[in-house]
Amino acid sequence: VVSGIPFDSATTFRPGARLGPQAIRAASVQLAELADHAFPSNVNLFTDLAIADYGDCELPSAYPTQVVERIFNHAQKLLLHDVMMISLGGDHFVTYPLLQAHAEKYGPLSLLQFDAHSDTWSDDQMDRIDHGTMFYKAVKLGLIDPETSVQVGIRTHNADTLGVHIIDARAVEEMGAAAVAQKIKAILGNKPTYLSFDIDCLDPAFAPGTGTPVWGGLSSRQAASILRDIAGINMVGGDVVEVSPQYDTSGATAIAGAHVALELICIWAATRV
Repeated sequence: VVSGIPFDSATTFRPGARLGPQAIRAASVQLAELADHAFPSNVNLFTDLAIADYGDCELPSAYPTQVVERIFNHAQKLLLHDVMMISLGGDHFVTYPLLQAHAEKYGPLSLLQFDAHSDTWSDDQMDRIDHGTMFYKAVKLGLIDPETSVQVGIRTHNADTLGVHIIDARAVEEMGAAAVAQKIKAILGNKPTYLSFDIDCLDPAFAPGTGTPVWGGLSSRQAASILRDIAGINMVGGDVVEVSPQYDTSGATAIAGAHVALELICIWAATRV
């Protein structure tokens, strides 16, 4: 099930990711042929899987304090039907209630996070919403297991990693995509894994349409190779977040987001088709 989470009130710089779900959907139209014969696996996703677009989570603009509960209930309702959710953000905070719903079903999760930022800056105010602190809260609440979690593409400093493994952007360049994928798989093992892809993991040359761009990021080729090489992980859910289409007149960022979403479906299909 693909579902949009059009929320961006937790961003700390440029808003606009609430428009991400519709932009990613529009860009995904051109990927229908790829889904017929997914590259490089050649899986026919339309034949081998039952895929549905569930639409967007309804979020009341006048009641921001209800956001966490609304997203959690939205995900919980779908997960009760034993589906795999691919969520389209929205700023990265939306991953927090999605993790809550997935952890309720699967227990503590391994997190595989592609991002320019760690999003683990300390924040012990449970009523505060921020797209840079939600994974700190998730670790503290036991939603994710840091020892079996890994962040890829990081290129901003955070002194306290909370025990999460980090493969920063320079390490990706020096190790190569194949070696990075093998290291990711070794860290995750067979634990239930939630994969969160912040589009700002990509260098702004490849994805300028995002709220907090940081230079020196992954190329589209590197990201695609890593995602394809990690097939076999025990992925139970995932999201693509922080696509803000109004900052990218070319549409390249939404196209990248659509490709990532397709790759996430392929990763899930790899252990089930």
